[in-house]
Amino acid sequence: MDKLITISELSNKLGLIKSKKGTSNHTIRYWEKMFKQIRPKLINNRRYYSSEQVKIIQFIKTLLKDYGMTIEGAKKVLSSNKKLDYNELHGLSEEYHKKYIKDKSKIIFDKVKKIKKIYGKKNTY
Repeated sequence: MDKLITISELSNKLGLIKSKKGTSNHTIRYWEKMFKQIRPKLINNRRYYSSEQVKIIQFIKTLLKDYGMTIEGAKKVLSSNKKLDYNELHGLSEEYHKKYIKDKSKIIFDKVKKIKKIYGKKNTY
C-alpha cells in the first residue's frame, strides 16, 4: 500500500516554510484549487497525499517556483501529457522570462516617454 503523507509533511518536504512556527499549507491548498491533477485523500477531514500526488505537486512547484512559469503555463504543461526534460523546461522558462522582460521594458519605456513629455514642456528655455 502507498504511504500517505499529511499536508504539513508535504509542505516541509517541498520547503514551503512559512516561519519558524510552522509550515505554509495554504500554498498547497491553493494549488489544489488551481490544478485538477491534485486530489488528496480526505480522511477525518485531513488531507493525505499519495506518492504519485507528491510527484505531481513537486513538478508543479518546480514549474512555478524554479522556472518562473505562470499557473496557466503550468496547467498547459501538465495537460499536455508529455514528459519534459530539463532542456525543454529551460526553453519554457527562457520564453517566459523573455516575455516578462519585454513587457516590463515596454512599461518602463512608456513611463520614461511620459516623464520626458511632462518635464520637457516645463523646462523649455
